[in-house]
Amino acid sequence: MKGKQFLVVIVLMLALLVWLERSGQVQGVLGSANTEVGRAYAEGLSDVWVAGEGRVIRTLADDDEGSRHQRFILAVDEGHTVLVAHNIDLAPRIDGLRRGDRVRFVGEYVWNEQGGIIHWTHHDPRGRREGGWLHHAGQRYE
Repeated sequence: MKGKQFLVVIVLMLALLVWLERSGQVQGVLGSANTEVGRAYAEGLSDVWVAGEGRVIRTLADDDEGSRHQRFILAVDEGHTVLVAHNIDLAPRIDGLRRGDRVRFVGEYVWNEQGGIIHWTHHDPRGRREGGWLHHAGQRYE
């Protein structure tokens, strides 16, 4: 009997996960890479390493003051966006980046009222700490 009861529990748990996924609620149960970004924003944190993924909703002109940065806005969760400031003096530019493209990232999060900024998406030129990266269309930019 214990084996059958265990099997019933597993089947029910799987059915619940399928239902949650179809209803769009699985992210809150299982978590996601973007949970780090959402938590950092909610808690007003800065200078924390995060990983996640988002959809490009807008590309912006490069920031050419000081170190040059490719800039774009990612929707990382429903209703939450971040500005990505990718240093193109230290890492390759993502050529052909368009609205709707998916981008994965690892970088440093800085809080602001608009949703925050992801930067340090490149290697550490001095080799003192782990660097970040961007991943787009099968290519990694670091």
